[in-house]
Amino acid sequence: MTIAANLVPMGYIAGPFGVKGWVKVKVSTEYSDSLDEYPELFLGKDSSWKSVTIESSFARDGIFHAKFIGIDDRDAAFSLKGTTVAVPREQFPEAEEDEYYWVDLIGLSVVNLEGENLGLVTDLMETGANDVLIVKDDKTERLIPFVARHVIKVDLQQKQITVDWGLDY
Repeated sequence: MTIAANLVPMGYIAGPFGVKGWVKVKVSTEYSDSLDEYPELFLGKDSSWKSVTIESSFARDGIFHAKFIGIDDRDAAFSLKGTTVAVPREQFPEAEEDEYYWVDLIGLSVVNLEGENLGLVTDLMETGANDVLIVKDDKTERLIPFVARHVIKVDLQQKQITVDWGLDY
């Protein structure tokens, strides 16, 4: 699915909840109730996006339950099943110092202390101990722990991450 450049996917609608238009949202955020922080959400399916506002919501067992204004019955809620839920990037709260949103790291080039290009950040993954950068070049995929020992500098303006990591690791 094509997503508007400024929209960041935050989860998807897993299905209806009850008979009064509520939906269950499987979120891909750290906290299941984090969608409550945004005044406007966007629902997208097949490159078509629609703005919605949360009327009421709650989170339980890792699922966000929401009632959107104008979605008033189970059929309307069911029609949203599989829809991506996104938020405009500019609505994100400002990150704390030395903290970054994953979406801002994806696409950055990664170079080591010797100036060698290791590739681009294509994704991140969460492990029990720390987050890990997934860095790919034409032929190699590298998994670099996103910790101070290895990540020397993140320069969002220059779109570059400097790491203490060899080409042969």
